[in-house]
Amino acid sequence: MNARTLLIALTSILLTLLLWQLRWVLLILFGAVVLAVTLDVPIQKLMERFRLKRPVALLLVLVILFVGGTLVVKLLLPELLGQFEQLTALLPNLIDKIKSIIASQPSLSDLNINPSESLSWKGIQPVGAQLLGYAGGAANGLIQLLLMSLLAILLALDPHSHRQMLIAVSPRPARAQVTEMLDRCREALGGWLAGMTISATAVFVLTWTGLAILGVPLALLSGLVCGLLTFVPTIGPTAATLLPMGIALLISPTLMVQVLVLRLALQNLEAFVVTPVLLSRTVNLLPTVALTAQLSLGALLGLPGVLLALPLVVVLQVFMQQVVIKQIMDRWELSPVLPSRAAELEGSSITVENR
Repeated sequence: MNARTLLIALTSILLTLLLWQLRWVLLILFGAVVLAVTLDVPIQKLMERFRLKRPVALLLVLVILFVGGTLVVKLLLPELLGQFEQLTALLPNLIDKIKSIIASQPSLSDLNINPSESLSWKGIQPVGAQLLGYAGGAANGLIQLLLMSLLAILLALDPHSHRQMLIAVSPRPARAQVTEMLDRCREALGGWLAGMTISATAVFVLTWTGLAILGVPLALLSGLVCGLLTFVPTIGPTAATLLPMGIALLISPTLMVQVLVLRLALQNLEAFVVTPVLLSRTVNLLPTVALTAQLSLGALLGLPGVLLALPLVVVLQVFMQQVVIKQIMDRWELSPVLPSRAAELEGSSITVENR
């Protein structure tokens, strides 16, 4: 190993360690880019339709989001708070129901929990420590979300300058490819966000309507949870189904089966009809790739990594197509054999034939 190779290896190791130390900064920055692209989609529509300048269009989008969000909160928040109180009141009944089911099964008798032990001071202390940790994590997450939103607004206000900065720091021969890759990343990410937003809204409305028709309590809260967790494919819809199923179990096992059938039908409709139609022209993610990315980033970065796993995979997929496949793999050729080497090989083959 010569000095140049050693220097390159040490530089790569140092850069990797530096990126790992700055992983939360990079995560906030990438989340800001995702939010900026989300804002840029309606901004572009307003600029093209009404000939508005970007700052005016951005301000109009923010006002519409604020007013729309306020109206939705005023309409749904009282109902959601009431249903959340009902959920807290139903949780003890649900726990008792599950305990009775476990107790009725001889093979599950070892899972019985002693309430006196769980309610002792030694049992309460770890819970209090966990609650304090969750409170600190929630405050930290709120600060990160505010920083992410501020960065997103600044990026959406002047995306051209940030785009030109990325192009300028790239090598001159590769600037055309970098420009094309940025365009494709923005198109794929914007299409994915728009498609997933429509899909999540459809899941929320259909789940809410279906649970209300079946007479399941807390239909609005369950539908909202199912809609929000649609942004976490594979893992999210499965986890969201547990809430309405648990509530339906308090009424009857038959109703729980009906809720399970409803959620399975909606999940298949969303996974095999709605989402493929919405994303057919922008991005096509394999379920195995999406699940692997969620598990990997979830293990490394926790819940923020799970939420941003799919946008990151969308960007990496464009990078793989534009750089790795087109610029490297498609141009991969076997090195031609030198004339002297070819003559040597030909002479050796003639010698073998004579023998």
